[in-house]
Amino acid sequence: MSSVILKVDGMSCNHCVSAIEKAMRELGAEGSVNLTAKEVTVQYDDSKVTVNAIKEAIEEQGYDVVQ
Repeated sequence: MSSVILKVDGMSCNHCVSAIEKAMRELGAEGSVNLTAKEVTVQYDDSKVTVNAIKEAIEEQGYDVVQ
């Protein structure tokens, strides 16, 4: 398993947390959102999903990945 911490703008509430964590699960990854730090820590299998795919999934939810 690999992990990455992404800076994400636009998150402000529990709905944001739920949307991002659901998007990660749909990719087969596990995301943990820190609203205070504006970060998403993602655990994923790099043989099945790429960091770019993770970023795209977050952006499709309406958030901006700044890292």
